[in-house]
Parts: sequence; C-alpha cells; structure tokens
Amino acid sequence: MKVYIDGRFFDKDDARISVFDHGLLYGDGVFEGIRAYNGRVFKLQEHVDRLYASAKAIMLNIPIGPSEMAQAVLDTCRENQIRDGYVRLVITRGAGGLGLSPYSCEKPSIIIIAGKIQLYPATTRNTQNAINPAIKSLNYLNNIMAKMEALHAGYEEALMLNTEGFIAECTGDNVFVVQGSQVLTPPVTAGALRGITRHVAMELASELGLAVLERDLTRYDVYTADECFLTGTGAEVIPVVEVDARKIGNGTPGPHTTAIINRYKDLVANSGPLIPA
Repeated sequence: MKVYIDGRFFDKDDARISVFDHGLLYGDGVFEGIRAYNGRVFKLQEHVDRLYASAKAIMLNIPIGPSEMAQAVLDTCRENQIRDGYVRLVITRGAGGLGLSPYSCEKPSIIIIAGKIQLYPATTRNTQNAINPAIKSLNYLNNIMAKMEALHAGYEEALMLNTEGFIAECTGDNVFVVQGSQVLTPPVTAGALRGITRHVAMELASELGLAVLERDLTRYDVYTADECFLTGTGAEVIPVVEVDARKIGNGTPGPHTTAIINRYKDLVANSGPLIPA
C-alpha cells in the first residue's frame, strides 16, 4: 500500500507523521471518507467541497486548492490500483508545540489512504446512546465510545440522541425510517451530519415517488417504522431489521429500502471521475 503524505507517496510501513502533530495530540483536523466504484471516485467534488468547508469552520488553511486535492485522491487510488475501495482523506493542523494553540503549527499535513473496507455485514441492528455528534473533525471519541457500547451489547451500531432526546444519527451513518410512502430522516438541526450519501438517498427516494421529509424522530418512531435504513460513504445504504430487540417491520429489508439500494448500486457503478490508469 502507498500512502500520500504532503505531496509524496510512502510505503505504508514508512508512512509517518510527527508525534507533535496536533491531529494526534488534540484531534485538531478534518477528514473525509470517499468511495471508489468500478474505477471511478463517487461524488469526489462533493467530498472535497465538504472537506474545505469543515476546514474553514475550524480556521484550518489547507495548503493546496480543491482541484489539486481531488487529483491527489485520484492519484492515490491509481498508486494503489484501486478500482473498488475506500479513501480516507485527512487534514491535520500539523506539528507544533505541546500547548493547545494552533498558531504553533507551521503547516497542515495532508494524508490520503486508499484501501478496502467493510463496515457491516449484510444487515445491521441498532442500540441507542445519548451522544450528540459534532462537525466532521478528527475528534470522534464520542462516536467511538458509542460504537464500543453497542458492540459490547451485541449490536453493530448505535443510535445517538441529541440533548433533547431526539435521534441525531448513528456513530458513523445517517438514519432513515419509512412509514407508508414517507421516508423520514432527522434534520441537520437535530445534530445530523450533512451526509453526501444521505443526500443521494433522499434524491433516489424522491425519484421512486416517495415523500422525503426531514423531521425530529424519537426511538418510538424507529420502533414502529415499517422500514429503517442507514446511509454513509462506507456503509452505502444498509437496511436495519432490528432495534433494541424489536423487529422493524417483519424483520427483513423492506421493499422501499431494497429499491433505494438497487438504485444506489446502479448510480455508483458509472458515476464520478475516472481513476487514471
């Protein structure tokens, strides 16, 4: 495996960052998870745009422009002969002093890793956790703790609640429920990430003639839903068949979820810029 660091490629065993990097010391940085399908990088521009928006929000000046960043992602996929895989794009504040001040960091670091990923088995189940996710930064400890709690309880995923008790999202995915011909998902104001796959799923559901609504959801709404599914770059669109020992619908992936999954697979097969040969 070849890892991109600040404009150069390194063998994975030689890929290193400083122990004084503020991304390591303080979680000071941002990231994107990106997927490649059939020799193309899906929604690359949208991911790059969100990366720069996240960086702007924490006053992190990325040393290269968006077009150069997109090309670096494609080049990293080429170096690793990736046609179907996952890309983790990370921007750290860079090496600095031991204090919290970011002004001791001379230059941010750019790290791109391209490989394979499988987040879930064919179906998944949820449990709940009252943690509100923050912006898409390197500080994912709340999400990790929720994930650990779910795994220890024998589940694959956790529902994360905001301070008002409404569902925000899962540890790494957006959540949807289907009630009749309506597809419901928490609004971003509830703490949901503006997920790129979330947006794609909403568009696909609309194309299928379903009414897509952003609405505050409780665990009761999930328990009593006809169908439930999660979306995320790594997870894609994945059905949920059980939550807190309660079957969703009849306990199998529902017809609307299945239709959205099929449309998503068709879309990603031929979308996005080509990885250079």
